[in-house]
Amino acid sequence: MRLVLVGPPGAGKGTQAQFIASHLSIPKISTGDIFRANVSGGTELGKLAKEYMDRGDLVPDEVTVAMVRDRLSEKDAQDGFLLDGFPRNVPQAEILKKMLAEFGTGLDLVLELVVDDEEVVRRLAGRRTCRSCGKVWHVDFDPPAVPGVCDVCGGELFQRDDDREETIRHRLEVYQEQTEPLISFYTDEGILVGVDATGPVEEVTQRAMAALRRFAG
Repeated sequence: MRLVLVGPPGAGKGTQAQFIASHLSIPKISTGDIFRANVSGGTELGKLAKEYMDRGDLVPDEVTVAMVRDRLSEKDAQDGFLLDGFPRNVPQAEILKKMLAEFGTGLDLVLELVVDDEEVVRRLAGRRTCRSCGKVWHVDFDPPAVPGVCDVCGGELFQRDDDREETIRHRLEVYQEQTEPLISFYTDEGILVGVDATGPVEEVTQRAMAALRRFAG
């Protein structure tokens, strides 16, 4: 099965991608993993991407696409894959469609993890990180015994800048601007399925797998 997983920041895409790919015995392919593999492996594409990253610039679409093409050409992805983090916009979706057509195949399904903005803000803005050991706590879901103090090492807990509410709301606005057209694109293609991403991780995985079974059946 060839899948794409989409959803806003804080929807749990990374966790769900891992579980779903494991259930289906297909590789989970994220752009972050591809970038790290190319950079650490010293590939030509990795060197090119690193030049942009070192300057603090976004890596251009053509470099990202070339990395994705290389990864999808590998043996373990021939019978299926789960893409997490790509495509991010309609032009990338069109490129992916053309790329897969050249491989003689296409996407089976796009799973959208659906979660409202306030839940995303609650999940992300509640995170607190230990300055000493780096462990992440949550004021609601996984609080330390003493507020502001890490249970593991006694270090001070702080809120990272990218976990602040105003930053999260801005990320959600950017996501919606980029991704709403993508959702429409895959709805028109007839392969989009929404999955309620609220509640415990295991329940969300069960809903996703039930959606896949309905589609496969």
